[in-house]
Amino acid sequence: MSQLSVYLDDKTIAKVKESAETGNISASRLIKNALDKYMGAQWPEGFETLFGSITDETFQRQSDVSFSSDAKREAF
Repeated sequence: MSQLSVYLDDKTIAKVKESAETGNISASRLIKNALDKYMGAQWPEGFETLFGSITDETFQRQSDVSFSSDAKREAF
């Protein structure tokens, strides 16, 4: 298995160690799992070609919808 050096600040290293201990795994395994999750969270190959590919005539944009039909929201 290959090795990689990663430089982290003390605060991040402490968080990694704490999370690894909580999960009863090594820091290396924790980082590998996080990278696997991050790398797998991308769109599948060819996803962008799907735009406009639906030819069903009932799948149309509604033109008569206004914001007045929207639910009331709290102001920030």
